[in-house]
Amino acid sequence: MTTITFTAMPSDQAASYRCGEADAYGLAPERRMTSGTGYPCRHCLSDIGDGKPYLTLAYRPFPALQPYAETGPIFMHAEECPRYVGEDVPPILKSSPDYILRGYGHDDRIVYGTGAVTLRENVESRAAELLARPDIAYVHVRSARNNCYQCRIDRA
Repeated sequence: MTTITFTAMPSDQAASYRCGEADAYGLAPERRMTSGTGYPCRHCLSDIGDGKPYLTLAYRPFPALQPYAETGPIFMHAEECPRYVGEDVPPILKSSPDYILRGYGHDDRIVYGTGAVTLRENVESRAAELLARPDIAYVHVRSARNNCYQCRIDRA
């Protein structure tokens, strides 16, 4: 079986957003305070927590603009946090019953037929199955409810 690793937003990118650098839409990230739960940070891949400052911004997890380079809203800690590194399912992927997993090719385009709503307990096995294919370079995990980007999964 293919060994996988969960890949969070790069630290240099997170730091630049915290300094007010423009997001994927050319806007400064919005700074707010959480009220309750449901604010998953895409850098540490943990929930931000109640009463904490966070940023909302438009994020494009692709190296360049192209037709398949989806952009959407994400949250992240407004204050510095450690980047998630690991092969274990991160905390933000334990809060929903299911997620959308989708494979992308080496050209950063969707590999058709790979997208599927996947039960939480099957995320690791589905990602490993996709990454066992030579035509798939990486997998994106997205919210099954709002299609928001959660993280990337790579071969370990």
